[in-house]
Amino acid sequence: MSFSLIIPTLNEAENIDPLLSGIFSLDTLGSQFEVIIVDDGSTDGTPDKVRQWQNTHNVRLIERRAQPDLTASILDGTAVARYEVIAVMDADLSHPPDKLAALIQPILDGTHDITIGSRYIAGGNTVGWPFYRLWLSRAGGWLARIICDVNDATSGFFAFRRELIGNITKNARGYKILLELLMTGQGRLRVKEIPISFRDRLHGNSKLSLTHHLVYLLQLITLAGGTVSFHTASRFAIVGFLGVFVDVLIFQWMTGHGASLASAHISSFIAAASFNYTINSKWSFRLHHAGHLHWQQFIRFLTVGVFALLLRGAILAWLVYTWGISAEWAIFPAILTTAMVNYLGSAFYVFPRTEPPVSTDTRWRVASVGIVCFVILLRLAYMDVAQLIPDEAYYWQYAQHIDLSFFDHPPMVAWLIWLGTTLAGHNEFGVRIGAFLCGLIAMAYVFALARNLYDKPTAMRSVLLFAIVPFGFATGLAMTPDAPLIAAWAATLYYMERALLANQSQAWLGVGIAFGLGILSKYTLGLLGIAALIYAVLDPVARRWLLRPHPYLAILIALILFSPVIIWNMENDWASFLFQTGRVGNTQHTFATHLLILQIATVLTPVGLIAAVFALRSISLSYCQAPRKYLFIGIFTGVPLLVFLAISTFDPLRFHWTSPLWLALIPTMAWMIGQNDVPMGLSARLRAAWQPMIVLSLLTYAFILHYVTLGIPGLPYQFLSEHYFWKEATAEVEKIADEIRQTTGEMPIVIGMSKWSTASALAFYKDTPALDIRSRNLFGQHAAMYSFWNRVEPPSDQPILLIGMKQQALESSNATGNFENGLINLGKIHSRSIYRHDGVLLRTLYYRVAAGYRGNFNPQPAPADARTRQYSPEIVRFNGYDQRTTLSAISY
Repeated sequence: MSFSLIIPTLNEAENIDPLLSGIFSLDTLGSQFEVIIVDDGSTDGTPDKVRQWQNTHNVRLIERRAQPDLTASILDGTAVARYEVIAVMDADLSHPPDKLAALIQPILDGTHDITIGSRYIAGGNTVGWPFYRLWLSRAGGWLARIICDVNDATSGFFAFRRELIGNITKNARGYKILLELLMTGQGRLRVKEIPISFRDRLHGNSKLSLTHHLVYLLQLITLAGGTVSFHTASRFAIVGFLGVFVDVLIFQWMTGHGASLASAHISSFIAAASFNYTINSKWSFRLHHAGHLHWQQFIRFLTVGVFALLLRGAILAWLVYTWGISAEWAIFPAILTTAMVNYLGSAFYVFPRTEPPVSTDTRWRVASVGIVCFVILLRLAYMDVAQLIPDEAYYWQYAQHIDLSFFDHPPMVAWLIWLGTTLAGHNEFGVRIGAFLCGLIAMAYVFALARNLYDKPTAMRSVLLFAIVPFGFATGLAMTPDAPLIAAWAATLYYMERALLANQSQAWLGVGIAFGLGILSKYTLGLLGIAALIYAVLDPVARRWLLRPHPYLAILIALILFSPVIIWNMENDWASFLFQTGRVGNTQHTFATHLLILQIATVLTPVGLIAAVFALRSISLSYCQAPRKYLFIGIFTGVPLLVFLAISTFDPLRFHWTSPLWLALIPTMAWMIGQNDVPMGLSARLRAAWQPMIVLSLLTYAFILHYVTLGIPGLPYQFLSEHYFWKEATAEVEKIADEIRQTTGEMPIVIGMSKWSTASALAFYKDTPALDIRSRNLFGQHAAMYSFWNRVEPPSDQPILLIGMKQQALESSNATGNFENGLINLGKIHSRSIYRHDGVLLRTLYYRVAAGYRGNFNPQPAPADARTRQYSPEIVRFNGYDQRTTLSAISY
């Protein structure tokens, strides 16, 4: 074997003899190799030990007098090497010499450009390291895997073609030159990892210190395209410290003069951000960019600033409203958190590194990690401070009446809310923590699916797209049945791919569990079962599974998991199944395919819709290259899509029903972004379209969450006047109920005059346990699960308080079921304006008061319309009583 082995040393005298003895005793290496030992100023006699070997073996010594640096040592050794294949190993006996042949041979054969002795692949391990060092090494490897695709990027045992060293900049420094080699190849290198057993040193001391770890972190950020150094960080910190004074001074002054929390923190942030940008552009990052202002940079800085501002609002609201910390003190941790967002945004986005150029793939990787982390942080920050929407409150009511299943949905959403509120208490966080965790699970399975179908860079972009499209962002925050559905759908796709494409028999167990949990979340997941059957019939390889027991075992597991729903339906005359299938048989058809297209653009964004169309086209054009893979993507996207298209020809769909079907196509959409050989420059155009769409989507989500939590100065709440701010509205309802109690001597029965929204929101936010809250089923109108939970009451002279989201809901008519006939002495409609604690008008509350309830109400039937159709009445038995209810469409 002809190669040069470079061994950097620093005070390794005790290790030289056993190391070189082990190397030269290996028969597998032959005699055509040299050992170059580069000493970095040892003081323990290491050079003398090496000189003893120079006389008898092919060993050379280079003594450096410059500042000790591992990368510089290897570069100096490579410069004098005689051979075109270079190997590097440590001198502390931690790397096994007997693995040198396996490391060198792929380079000599020309099959690979770099080979790495890896601790973190099958067959590799680390022996004798303390836990903290093992953890630090693992963490360093995980961070490196963001920008490169090897498992052990921090290894010091590797080989490479000598010509690759020419791509490394002359001023490269640090102790992980392997990272430099991998990144300069920009994904074009052929890399192989060889398993090794890494052992801790027996003699001498480790050279690693906190400074080395910081240098490594800065090296990672620099290779990822960030303008980060001790110089820029220190200057940014000084500017940020001065900016804190500006920020806090204005914030304290405004809050002291009666300004709202939103007005004070937005105004102070804008002033501090403008101050910081001016100084940072002229001073902190001047070494990397011209010291004068650029409008493009300023717009980018404003974008990062708005992200930081909206995130800061969540932290401020969480500290003030949830933990009761005064605004004067809460502003400090809010500033500290967003300072990090500003710094990283400035380093990677406002003032990025331009020389040497960073590959497009690397920039998308970094953007994926940064944006996904921001999305997760945004969800986490707002999930406890943003009030529940009525849908979430309704599903919270499920958890208060826990059962095997429910009329309009399977029970998974109720079980998750019950578990969350049991552990975290009666609050928004307890309701939503299940959705948050489902969002993380969905991200993990989307990543795994895309990596299997394509590669790791595509997987990272897939998670990015999933995180920023509306359905992906919302289902990770709002606790509705769609949250567990999306997670289960992604998991089912992953295990289906492993079973049908990779032919892994154990994957069928995952299919059964994921599918069963999915239909426990929403019946829609059953479409994947149809798609799987069609794929198995069409694909000759997958067709063999039809003759094996594994798919049928998966079906059995899914049925066992789904059995609570079956049992509930058996006990309730199949009410849920009849309701879900009822609209297909309806005779009043409404063509709505054009609306379906708009709905898809809503859940995917307009750019996402265009990308989906091109992705489907790409699948059809590239089918011959990988027929099984593209058939899988086409079937598992196309079958659900065709079902929804067919339904839309005679019935309108809810806007979010198609959301999960795009999970199978998102990997292809993400793959197209990274391709440079797509005809007509389509990838470049998609990249150009996605970039502003990603920014706009994130700004929209953050803006809406800030708007509903703290508000935006000058922007009224007229858009939310009917469906939000139920916490404040419920407090006003309790005041009205107490006024009625003081007048009549009895607490009224509160009836929400909507199907389920009003009653559910009032029930969640009420502070008076004795307040009896019902829904409109008392007047013979369908009220979803309230028709099961609350039987029709007998006549009563207990006062009745009707609450409506809008005035029309309290006007007795055919549309509202002529409820006036069922009440005694019904008063006129009243309204009250609802204000926030700082005097901001939130909404208007409408109510009517009656002296009693006549009971046994038999309303005149309301006419059917396109949205809510009346089906034949069914007798529903629930908890020991019979109740006549109508199977009509309700909101999902």
